[in-house]
Amino acid sequence: MSTSPQVNDERSAILERRAAGWSSPLSKLVTGVLAYLSVSGLVIWLAPFNVFSEHSVVAHTLIGLLTLPALAWFCVRHIRVWWAFPLTQIKFTGWAALVALAVCTVSGLVLTWQSALGTRIDASWRWIHIASTPATLAFLIPHYASLLSRERRGDLQAVSAVVLSALRAHLRLAGGVCALCLAATGVLCLVVRPTSYVNEFPPEYEQAAYGDAGPFAPSLAKTATGGAFDARSFDDSASCGTSGCHEEIYREWLPSAHRYAAMDVAFQGIQNLMAQQNGATSTRYCAGCHDPISLFSGTKYIGVENLTGLAGYREGISCLACHAIEQTDVAGNANYVIHQPERYAWERKDGDVARFVRDFVLRAYPDQHVASLSKRMFKTSEFCAACHKQFIDEQVNDVGWVQLQNQYDNWKNSRWNHPGEPTETIECRECHMPLTASNDPARGDGADFNRDAADGQHRTHRFLGANQFIPVAMELEGGAEHAQLVERWLRGELEVPEIADRWSKGPAVPIEIVAPQSVRAGERLALRVRVLSNKVGHDFPTGPLDIIQSWIELEVKDPSGNVVFHSGARDERHFIEPATFMFKAEPVDRYGNLIDRHNLWEMVGVRFRRSLFPGAEEVASYEFACPSVQGAAVPDLPVASDIDVPVPVGAEGVLTIEARLNYRKIDQYLLNFMYGESNTVTSPITVLSTANASVKVQS
Repeated sequence: MSTSPQVNDERSAILERRAAGWSSPLSKLVTGVLAYLSVSGLVIWLAPFNVFSEHSVVAHTLIGLLTLPALAWFCVRHIRVWWAFPLTQIKFTGWAALVALAVCTVSGLVLTWQSALGTRIDASWRWIHIASTPATLAFLIPHYASLLSRERRGDLQAVSAVVLSALRAHLRLAGGVCALCLAATGVLCLVVRPTSYVNEFPPEYEQAAYGDAGPFAPSLAKTATGGAFDARSFDDSASCGTSGCHEEIYREWLPSAHRYAAMDVAFQGIQNLMAQQNGATSTRYCAGCHDPISLFSGTKYIGVENLTGLAGYREGISCLACHAIEQTDVAGNANYVIHQPERYAWERKDGDVARFVRDFVLRAYPDQHVASLSKRMFKTSEFCAACHKQFIDEQVNDVGWVQLQNQYDNWKNSRWNHPGEPTETIECRECHMPLTASNDPARGDGADFNRDAADGQHRTHRFLGANQFIPVAMELEGGAEHAQLVERWLRGELEVPEIADRWSKGPAVPIEIVAPQSVRAGERLALRVRVLSNKVGHDFPTGPLDIIQSWIELEVKDPSGNVVFHSGARDERHFIEPATFMFKAEPVDRYGNLIDRHNLWEMVGVRFRRSLFPGAEEVASYEFACPSVQGAAVPDLPVASDIDVPVPVGAEGVLTIEARLNYRKIDQYLLNFMYGESNTVTSPITVLSTANASVKVQS
């Protein structure tokens, strides 16, 4: 059956239009770019983290933005050309692909905006972008396949040959565009390489200083490889705060005890003393918790000029030194395993452009960052136990095992721990890392029983504890504010809403005076001061009790304001008077000598120790001769129960009594040892709680 000339002319016109479409440079460019964006998008989504996938983020975004006008114009022109044709399977898949592509494009633009100018990408937009990619391909591939199949079945051979020729040229050039984009990504991989670490110990480093206990002994810290890690593996915490991401957390960390763990003047002085007495290798014992960057880079060995490298001194327990830990053990003494984070290629590059790209890639492609540095393990008290539990053993003191500070076991065995009952338990982080309102990308947590992913809070990285001295003494950025917060923390004035229903109000360690209502002049007045560990989750005080001091200062005045009895006073050199009721420890070496310079490597036991287990109580007892309130004041009476003061019988009056529970982080002897005997520096004193009473004196 013959075909009319009119029909043949219409078919010829259609074939010519198809040939023109395939021949269009714009269509070739769009096909090639879409092929590249699809391949690179799938690589970013499905491939494991590697340099190519990381650079694909940059190339994918840049090429997508640059070709977006061309893609938009092609779609508009393509719709206009084929608008009038009837709805076929080819046209349907084309429309469906266009809708999916529009969703993919809009979501991609939103993610680009968030990555470039925000602090994190929105998970919903991310999944829309991911889902719309296979959706686009699911319709675009059948659309192209149908077109290709149709051209191969052309029924007007003369014109069809032109179409086929145009199609082959289209595929060649589009493939070339895709290959060129892939090659550009490959070149980027060669130009911008990840930091090349030198994971080697110095030649002089003594790896077997403590036999087969490991290269970091006597610390129990280990690396995942068993060898050294370049110091650059864990430094550069500032980049976390200058990226526009973790600025709030970085500012909190700057004056924290974790940050100054290695620059602490006490640590530096004690480390130098330990090196002088026991050799440089022995200081590895302290470094696992105080100076991990220096430890793992092999800084601590005989002959080295500075036992704490620059990065270690400046950053102490850096962001990565903590977040790179992958396993802990509750044995303590830094018993953890740390891995070397695989850093992004742009992370350590200099310059404004490099920093912008670094931050953009981290936000646009955060999976590796989150997976390697954020673990559920960090939220447990067992994670803290690796360092907040300490002992001395024969490796260190040449005698045997001695338990030192042990916050973890204190907490584990206390009334604050209820295994399996999170609503009853109060953990380390809930007290020391309380929630704070946040714009940080780390805000929100759907894994906690009392939180959700949209709660707009993060856990503060101030790690508030009990050191109100170092942040100010070292003039750290934000140190004065931090010290004020520590003082409020010590006094129990900082509220923690998430545990308010389980935590009593008021001082962490309240005191109470127990005294008679009245006493006769000349009789002995007996007083007691009760001290209760009310809110502390471990022993009070805790930490190195050989240098920490907490004591009761008791002052009794007559109605004229004259002091008739005083205990716990300090002299002009800041030493506390003898016989003061004090919480502290007095460790001794094997010869019975007092450990008074924090030289714990010589410790074998204690001759005195007073601290309070959570919920426990201590009572300080005082007794002195009661004066006549109209008689002469009795000046500077020391604490004792055998003082007899002749007092004339006089008129009645009232004695006012004030008790203060004082605290200071470092005793004066150690400060004088560190700074010299002419030292005038002293540790600030925080009054943790006070109590008042009055006793009527009768003649």
